[in-house]
Amino acid sequence: QVQLVESGGGLVQPGGSLRLSCAAAGRTFSSYAMGWFRQAPGKERAFVASIGWNGVSTSYADSVKGRFTISRDNAESTVSLQMNSLKPEDTAVYYCAAAPRGGGSWYGTYTTWGQGTQVTVSS
Repeated sequence: QVQLVESGGGLVQPGGSLRLSCAAAGRTFSSYAMGWFRQAPGKERAFVASIGWNGVSTSYADSVKGRFTISRDNAESTVSLQMNSLKPEDTAVYYCAAAPRGGGSWYGTYTTWGQGTQVTVSS
């Protein structure tokens, strides 16, 4: 299993950028796919992006495609989410998650979750 800690959230104006980071630790870290989800007040948890540790495959929600980029650094045991051209609709708590296999957009494949980091986009 892995342990996850997110960081990098904060307050940003519309059109601005933030970079979220997720630090992971665990014996089998390198075998896990990683994903980012978000949850706004009164709304359900939503998929944002995912990346497979064993391949090049990445996936993005339509709402963030072209604006967000997920990346990984296995040597540092981290996964990041670069968020550009932020919109008020992006305001949410962002969670890093790890999947022992598969990953992708279905939350049920993820077995470990971080505490979350708040992202607020407002003028």
